[in-house]
Amino acid sequence: MSVIVTLDIDGDPAQLEAHAAANPEAMRAIADRATGHGLIAHRFYGSDGRIIVIDEWPDEQSFQAFFSEAAGDIEPLMNAAGVTSEPRVTSWRKLETHDEVGWDA
Repeated sequence: MSVIVTLDIDGDPAQLEAHAAANPEAMRAIADRATGHGLIAHRFYGSDGRIIVIDEWPDEQSFQAFFSEAAGDIEPLMNAAGVTSEPRVTSWRKLETHDEVGWDA
C-alpha cells in the first residue's frame, strides 16, 4: 500500500513559483530523479507564508532514499523559495473508511 508524504515548509509560495518558472529544467530534473525512486504523484501547494509538498510514494523508504540523495539539489530550490524553516516531513498511511472519492477509488 502506498503512502502520502507531506513536507510542510515556512516560505514564500510566490518566490517558489517564480523560481520554478525561471528554472523548469532543474525542477523537472528533481522530479525525474524522484520518479526513478518510485514517486507516484507530486504537487506543491501554497498559502500565506507556507508551502506544502504532497507526494505519493510506494513506501516511506523510497521517499527517504530519494530525499537523502537529492538534498543537494533540493536545498538551493528551498533557499530560492525563501524557506525559513526545516521541512516538517510526515508520512501518512491510507485509512480504510469506506468513503473514498477520486484517485480511482
